[in-house]
Amino acid sequence: MLQAPESPLRAAAAPTAPPFPDADLMRVTDLLPPDERARLAGIRAVLQEDIRPLTAAFWNREEFPFGLLPRLAALGLGRLQTDGSSRLFTGLAYMEVARADVSLSALVGIHNELVVGMINDLGSEAQKARWLPGLESFTALGAFALTEPDHGSDIAGGLATTASHDGDGWVLHGAKRWIGAGTIADFALVWARDTADGAVKAFIVETDRPGFTATKIENKIGLRIMQNADIVLDGVRVPDANLLPGATAFSQANELLRDSRAWVGWQAAGIQLGAFDIARAYALERLQFGHQLAGFQLIQQQLSEILGNAHASLSLMVGLARIQEDGHLEMVQSAMAKATTTRLARASVALGRSILGGNGITTDYEMAKLFGDAEVLYTYEGTYEINSLIVARAVTGKSAFV
Repeated sequence: MLQAPESPLRAAAAPTAPPFPDADLMRVTDLLPPDERARLAGIRAVLQEDIRPLTAAFWNREEFPFGLLPRLAALGLGRLQTDGSSRLFTGLAYMEVARADVSLSALVGIHNELVVGMINDLGSEAQKARWLPGLESFTALGAFALTEPDHGSDIAGGLATTASHDGDGWVLHGAKRWIGAGTIADFALVWARDTADGAVKAFIVETDRPGFTATKIENKIGLRIMQNADIVLDGVRVPDANLLPGATAFSQANELLRDSRAWVGWQAAGIQLGAFDIARAYALERLQFGHQLAGFQLIQQQLSEILGNAHASLSLMVGLARIQEDGHLEMVQSAMAKATTTRLARASVALGRSILGGNGITTDYEMAKLFGDAEVLYTYEGTYEINSLIVARAVTGKSAFV
């Protein structure tokens, strides 16, 4: 049974509820129509009251909370890509999941942007009928398998996994690394290079096929709930029907990566609001020298900086959602958003950890969990440095890539 542990903090007196309890100083949620605003509030309530208190124990154990999947499904978080929601609502929903737990937001984001989105946009009608209903209800899970052990930032030109046509099917050889949900997924969307024409194609590979093995990557400092995997494809055979007809070149993968980098920006805004929530609550409860920490000038300055960083990130993402809704999103905009928001997230969680003092280094008080998770956000879906170079190339016309 999933139960939340008791808080280790013992307040001397119940704190008075502060103004702006949801920390939305810029009234961003007012930009949503009433129905989406109400839905978002309901999602936030469940995430904060029922799910967030449970996550630290799973994070500590590097264990996936399968029992939470029905709750996420009931909130509609398995079908954000197919239910007609606005881009702003979808982004704010991603933000709220990250505010509760970044690992779960990684699952929800990858699930929607890279799995549901890929099958819905690039799959055949038969593939959609086979997989989308289960994915939308979180009764099925998929994994997006692109990155390889020797090719991360240079995957576009270095993709080494191969697919060879043989009779009425394909035979895949290669390895993938850092594949989210790789050990728990029902199938992987594997990107491979066709040995006949050199084109990059994608295949649905059920994880119970002979020759497919997934090994959990352990001892991570962040996103410990997310089950990342090393995958080996040793002569895995799939039928012709498993080839995604819309995936005919790496450009399709790049479009998915563009959208997923935008999603990470929402994660970065969410983790900062989470850091603010934790730090503010702690500062209002913790007594030192006979006074609440929240009354000290240095603490107030740090809280203000965290919230300013969070809203700078959130404002950037609201602008990106507008461009995305209009169909004008390009990689440079996603790269700038991802690089900027994750840089600010790193700074914000460091300030939050400082506010908690010694208690900031134990996950009993949550901030240490966010501290580790922020490092992952800074690096995955394109490192900070690579995204910065994408932006600089766009504004100077000169490439600094090797």
